[in-house]
Amino acid sequence: MDKLKMSTPNLADEKFAALASMFPNAVTETIDENGVVVRAIDADILAQEINTQVVSGKEERYQFTWPDKKKSVLLANAPIAAALRPCREESVDFDNTENLYIEGDNLDVLKLLRETYLNRVKMIYIDPPYNTGKDFIYEDDFAEETGEFLRRDGQYDEQGNRLTPNLDSNGRFHTDWLNMIYPRLRVARDLLHEDGVILVSIGDKEVANTIKAMDEIYGASNQVCIFVWKSRAKPTNAGNAKFRPQKVSEYIVVYSKKNPDQLLHNVVSAKDRIYPHEDAMGRYRLTTILTSNRGTFRRETMRFESGGYRPDEDFRWKAGKSTIDSLFETNHMELNNEGVPMEKKYSHEENDPLYPIYTYIEPDLSGTAENGKSDLSELVGNKHGFDTVKPVQLIKYLIATFSDDNDIILDFFSGTATTAQSVFELNNELSSSRKFIMVQVEEKCDKNSEAISAGFRTVWDIALKRIRQAGTKICEEAGLTAQGLDIGFRVLKLDSSNMKDVYYTPEEYAQMSFNLEGFMDNIKPDRTEEDLLFQVMLDLGIPLSAKIRQDGETFYVNDNYLIASFGRVDTDLITEIAKKKPYYAVFRDSSFINDSAMVNFEQVFSTYSPNTIRKVL
Repeated sequence: MDKLKMSTPNLADEKFAALASMFPNAVTETIDENGVVVRAIDADILAQEINTQVVSGKEERYQFTWPDKKKSVLLANAPIAAALRPCREESVDFDNTENLYIEGDNLDVLKLLRETYLNRVKMIYIDPPYNTGKDFIYEDDFAEETGEFLRRDGQYDEQGNRLTPNLDSNGRFHTDWLNMIYPRLRVARDLLHEDGVILVSIGDKEVANTIKAMDEIYGASNQVCIFVWKSRAKPTNAGNAKFRPQKVSEYIVVYSKKNPDQLLHNVVSAKDRIYPHEDAMGRYRLTTILTSNRGTFRRETMRFESGGYRPDEDFRWKAGKSTIDSLFETNHMELNNEGVPMEKKYSHEENDPLYPIYTYIEPDLSGTAENGKSDLSELVGNKHGFDTVKPVQLIKYLIATFSDDNDIILDFFSGTATTAQSVFELNNELSSSRKFIMVQVEEKCDKNSEAISAGFRTVWDIALKRIRQAGTKICEEAGLTAQGLDIGFRVLKLDSSNMKDVYYTPEEYAQMSFNLEGFMDNIKPDRTEEDLLFQVMLDLGIPLSAKIRQDGETFYVNDNYLIASFGRVDTDLITEIAKKKPYYAVFRDSSFINDSAMVNFEQVFSTYSPNTIRKVL
């Protein structure tokens, strides 16, 4: 049986081997800063091999670079030894949901997800820090040696996070931001499906650098479009200046993993739906235009009369009066059997191949930042401390445009979890089954903020409440029609590896010699069997949303695809598992009760299930 490696691969090794195979004449050796001889690639020879013109390292040429760029590439490729530990107490419907909500530094999390979710994510949406001169950014220490990076194991700084202010007075203002975003974009590309697309919300100061970074990582020819979103209905902080341009828009940069022309064709085709009704304007389907007006969702100003109808006290309109009035006036509204208005979605308006996707997004289509703040407030209360939040309406529009039923949506700067709420609502409205993977660093709320007074310790706490309330809201509104809707999420938290450090100082070695049990088990004592299971799933490429059934100390993942037992293992248990013919069978090295069980292990599987892949921790 084979040992599980229990760590992410060193991509630098793989890429070096690939280059060495293609260009053996470029392989060389050099001496590093410590005087150690290390492998290397001769850049001049490699550049000459892949160019039809002579390229000299000192000649001017078009390129995108900044201080520490090479180190950021190394950071993207460097392996880590870390684990994602399940947290049932913070999850909702842990055993049945296919949604994942992960707490931890997103670079480390993306590396852990890379092999398991390789080419599986259809759409990535991120809203990273905008680098306004005061925001916090994720800090990656480029000064530390490789060994220190490996030992870091996903830990945070003394404040409990890995965030640092990037002031505009900092001489590394753009450099620090690029060092943060570039490795994350590189790793994220590996997760994206071949037909997938990534969308990055960004502001004025870094939109140019974002485009250059995306051009380099995804290819300039794979730029789909750059949306301009009118994020505010009116400017703020105008001041007393006679002339001062007022910012009322932001950008959403969109890239595909393959030819964008083919992608856009697929986007139009993906909007195919069933249209059971027909009138003089064509075939159409009906969708709800009302939402709950109970409890924390009450907004009396949205209970206006339109088309002769005024919602009762338990409901309100989803859109403003001008929009609702227009739907009545243009024959886009119909009363159902109970006399309640429903919006008519015509097939020719949704499916026509010539139907445009406008790159200027009006507030009527997407909502504004003010709407986004209201979306959050009605779920978690007004004391959350966020002034600029992406509106649910915007994210729903983007998800509906660039993904389809059953797709995975990834947001690794999830913040207050607008994307999670958007997936819930869209699945309810379209009867779809999209799944989300959210990642959020442990970002503490300002100690003087209203959020602290409201009982929120971190942004994670705010987001958890929001997702739970969003699911509750949908169930309140939809009633029986929400049955079968996945409004749960499985919480996982980044931590150091489940495996003990195999390196000991002489003093530690001397102490452990008096306790032989220290050598008998390579698993950290504070780790549960479910912790081990999730690390095994990652190592074997099994989705972290897989269905899990536990029988005693034995886990069954996706029925009998993986059977893992980390408790007492004897010949009878080995035989029982082998007879079920799993694809994978995994055991804990220290769990075999005696040498006889260990010896019988291979023989039993050879007899009952020779094709089962056997692994041990």
